Amino acid sequence: MVVPAFSQAPEGRQRGTAEAPAAKEDQGVPIPPETNSVTKHDWSEGGRTVHYTATAGNLLIRDDQDKANGSIFYVAYTEDGVDAKNRPVTFFYNGGPGAATIWLHMGSLGPVRVITQSPDATGPAPFEWVQNPQSLIDKSDLVFVDAPLCGFSRAVGKGTAKDFAGTDQDIRAFEKFIVRYITVTQRWNSPKFLFGESYGTTRSAGLVAALQNDGIEFNGVTLLSSILNYNRRNPGLDYEAIGYVPSFAAIAYHHKKVKTNVSMAEWVQQARVFARGPYNEALQQGDKLPAAEFDAMAAKLAAITGLCVEYVKESKLRISPTRFRKELLRGDERILGRYDARFMGWDPDAAGENPGYDPSDTGISGVYVGAFHDYIQRELKYVSQEPYYLSGPGLNQAWDFKHRPPGAPGGGGGGRGGEQTAPDVAVDLSDAMRKNPHLHVFSANGYFDLATPFFSTEYDLSHMDLPAKLVGNVQFGYYPAGHMVYLNVEALKELKADMVKFYATAQQH
Repeated sequence: MVVPAFSQAPEGRQRGTAEAPAAKEDQGVPIPPETNSVTKHDWSEGGRTVHYTATAGNLLIRDDQDKANGSIFYVAYTEDGVDAKNRPVTFFYNGGPGAATIWLHMGSLGPVRVITQSPDATGPAPFEWVQNPQSLIDKSDLVFVDAPLCGFSRAVGKGTAKDFAGTDQDIRAFEKFIVRYITVTQRWNSPKFLFGESYGTTRSAGLVAALQNDGIEFNGVTLLSSILNYNRRNPGLDYEAIGYVPSFAAIAYHHKKVKTNVSMAEWVQQARVFARGPYNEALQQGDKLPAAEFDAMAAKLAAITGLCVEYVKESKLRISPTRFRKELLRGDERILGRYDARFMGWDPDAAGENPGYDPSDTGISGVYVGAFHDYIQRELKYVSQEPYYLSGPGLNQAWDFKHRPPGAPGGGGGGRGGEQTAPDVAVDLSDAMRKNPHLHVFSANGYFDLATPFFSTEYDLSHMDLPAKLVGNVQFGYYPAGHMVYLNVEALKELKADMVKFYATAQQH
């Protein structure tokens, strides 16, 4: 690994090391020092000016033998001259598993954000990044963290991908990073928050419980576009089919493929009632569903989702989200995005069964990657000879999904209480909330997200068996956007407003 080389700090301020270890240990990849680039900035909006410090650098995490095995890259934005106990700190990360945090960093609640043409594909360079009026920097310090082996984070010393490529391995690595960060920066007495997106919500639910069990209490957790229970993806279950129906309804409404005079929120609510009621009951009957009821159910499902009745019948009442992306606008020869179904694209094979790509991915990747590299080099003065990995090489494919929730007994099994073959971290989140009844959770959801449908999230978060007094600690927000809610600037404004309320509530005792 090549140690990053930095240019001279502005205002004569030196970039140094924080308790830097020796450059080498026994064998393996050389261990870099904990080095950072420090720059000064201002953010202003609505009469509030924040003078803040940006710190881009790395911290080392250590294995059970107290040997450094990971170098974790982060960018922190901290307000100057504020007492730590009066200033929250929020840790942000994307998901994957195995994805870097470039998306949240450059698009969501950081001090700057890239300009995109969402939901149209954004063109090539030159790209533009600007001050973000919707930043959370006025309410909290912000720390954007790249997961091990992603972005500029690396395994070092004797560390290998096996140390980090797994549900529990990942949780341990992030816990060690957070402990290291709040120790180096003296933030033990600050209010603390987690903000995860996608698989980052899986991480957050397990992480807040792990931190809680080690005596580190958090005030709040924001779950953006959640996947909390991987067991529902088992083949043969109707749970997943039911979970997508309200998302299909919202997307069909957006693309004007349904006939209704009600608002989208009302239309989605009708779809919720239908999905958990008549639709669920019909699927429960399986092959014994009478023909007349099958036909009536197909007609109703088609009306809600914007698909033709014959297609719904051929699909046996179970609509695949991938096929839906191809089928809804087939007559217009367009396909829909998976992460954000507002995005549309063209396939070379208009008669195909599945879309050939995801226009909500290809439409933004170039601008995010280009603007991020320009920003950290020019503005944050961080230069590295290492490549920035959007996805850790081979990390997702090697992921070990086994998970042991807090208090789980030894042994196998996939149940909620024992060791799980696939994570159901709603168990972890429930455990953390019971032990820390002041913990608040905010679930942010995009109506047009076909990666993590909001109806499934509602189900998971409402089945945590919480005491009645704690049910109100879980709140929800819904936005006219997809998986990356912040791609719609109007939705981002709504999200910021909800975050302001959430942070105020979560810091009350």
